[in-house]
Amino acid sequence: MTQTHISSRAWAELFLLGLIWGGVFLATRIALDDISVAHSVAHRVLWASVILWIYVLVRRLPIPRDARTWGAFLVMGLLNNILPFTLLNWSQLYVESGLVSIFNATTAVFGVLVAAAFFADERLTARKTLGVLIGFLGVAVTIGVENMLRFDPRSLAQLAAVTATLSYAFAGVWAKKRLSHLPPQVAAMGMLTGSTLIMLPAAWALDGPLPMALSLTTWAAIAYYAIVATALAYLLYYSILKKAGSGNLMLVTLLIPPVAIVLGGWLRAETLPPNAFAGLGVLALGLIVLDGRLLSRFRR
Repeated sequence: MTQTHISSRAWAELFLLGLIWGGVFLATRIALDDISVAHSVAHRVLWASVILWIYVLVRRLPIPRDARTWGAFLVMGLLNNILPFTLLNWSQLYVESGLVSIFNATTAVFGVLVAAAFFADERLTARKTLGVLIGFLGVAVTIGVENMLRFDPRSLAQLAAVTATLSYAFAGVWAKKRLSHLPPQVAAMGMLTGSTLIMLPAAWALDGPLPMALSLTTWAAIAYYAIVATALAYLLYYSILKKAGSGNLMLVTLLIPPVAIVLGGWLRAETLPPNAFAGLGVLALGLIVLDGRLLSRFRR
């Protein structure tokens, strides 16, 4: 769906989604002060799946019963939740949450590139190729040449954040191939259920049982990123998708980093180097080129 008109309500929901997802980086970093990366991911997928199960049951949406679909849910959970959440959370132990949010914005860039490799109708045009190249330049500027030439924890954390967005891109391909026949809310519920089935035993093996005796602050952070920024945000995401189309929904990637940067600076005194802001500007230009509509207006 590539609608170009956005209603006032869709704009409001788009900004709300940007605020919600912009805050997830701060909430995650707060939780990581008290729990491990594996436990933070396990908490996120577990409680989000519970909320979506309640939603699906209340709405009486059809629940798949075949093994093939549930196998697809497991793979989708791995690609869209476990790998990216783990990589992004680990990267936040070494770099600022605002900086991680900038790398997260490259999801659209990798999404275009990976989709072109798997789908004939998603081929790379000259405009898309230019947008991808500008996006990669933005990533390089954000990381910095000096960090690309060494392998300390900070530079590895930045590469981990970029790799997380590549996993999101492959998840998009998998969803289109294996889950497009399902209602999106059911697909999200199944994906998070698959993530929980994998992550709970994995977290137990790595760091022990899922901790429950946590501080109120940690529980508040978990509630935010699991319930608000995952379960409820997925429902909001599909609401915007229906109203405004996927092309307009890509705009949310430009709204997330400013929110994350402001929150990180305000509540955790994080400061980003100048190259991070320069890289964000270059990346934003790449996303505008990928979207194409602004360029079309200039041509007209």
